Amino acid sequence: MRAVVYTETGPSSVLSLVERPTPEPGPGEVRVRLVRSGVNPTDWKFRAGMSQGYDEVVPGQDGAGIVAALGEGVRGLAVGDRVWLVLAQYGRAGGTAAELTVQPAEQVIPLPDGADFDLGASLGVPAVTAHRALTGAQDGPTRLGPGTLAGRVVLVAGGAGAVGNAAIQLARWSGATVVTTVSSDEKAALATAAGAQHVVNYRTGDTAREVLAIAPDGVDIAVEVAPAQNNALDVEVVRNHGTISIYANNGGETFPIEIRPTFSRNLRYQFLLLYTLDRDLLRAATEDVSAAVAAGALRVGEAAGMPLHHFALEDTAAAHDAVEAGLVGKVLIDVASS
Repeated sequence: MRAVVYTETGPSSVLSLVERPTPEPGPGEVRVRLVRSGVNPTDWKFRAGMSQGYDEVVPGQDGAGIVAALGEGVRGLAVGDRVWLVLAQYGRAGGTAAELTVQPAEQVIPLPDGADFDLGASLGVPAVTAHRALTGAQDGPTRLGPGTLAGRVVLVAGGAGAVGNAAIQLARWSGATVVTTVSSDEKAALATAAGAQHVVNYRTGDTAREVLAIAPDGVDIAVEVAPAQNNALDVEVVRNHGTISIYANNGGETFPIEIRPTFSRNLRYQFLLLYTLDRDLLRAATEDVSAAVAAGALRVGEAAGMPLHHFALEDTAAAHDAVEAGLVGKVLIDVASS
């Protein structure tokens, strides 16, 4: 099989396309023939040096394809099933930038009818992260579905990003009113296409005043990508007993917390990282995400506010560079035609 690998961390030039033997699934494992591989920021960050631990690594956490073989004891899947993958390269060397990958069965999820492989490869990291950001609120639901966020207001920072886009769509599917912040008219159009009812350009006005004009009592949940830059805003606009869900460190590694205005509002910070998420929470997220996909509520493409950018397997280095450079939209690697 063809696979993209790296044997040392560094710039995208450490990636190379090689031939490797067909991997065999062990007990409880599934071999998947990849059609698409999704590229996330953590893929280039791992490759650049954030993580290694193996002599050779195939990058890629997310992907979609077809079940090719089952290991002993696997139930609920069959050869030929269309599936999507989550956490493919976390805790193992073999990710999704390859024609074949072997994964634990619990991380191989049936792809609902009507969903294509582009969508399947775009779920994983963004959708599961968004799910946890919306379900970890101190007085909110533990699962998502129609009506579970009814009557609530969700503020999504960076609504044109992959996690922001998924958070908007999942929150809307669950009945929430969604406000999002963006930095340009182009990104405002994408966030609106994703389903946000209210879009605030934080570069052109008083963001807190605009958010509170929409939600006078404050928002219930802030889904936050840049706490070092936005914490003061979040504390100002999140309601009493609200939650600030932080899933990234864009714009800075630390931020100060003013104690009195924070505890006087009974605010809760939820820090979340997909890779160390409890297995039961991961399972709940994949089930809810699949339900949203089956309902047509979670989509990708220009019409859903998430433009798609396709790269060939041999151009995986360019795909990594595009994500690192902040290309707006979802970067996908075409491993096979279908």
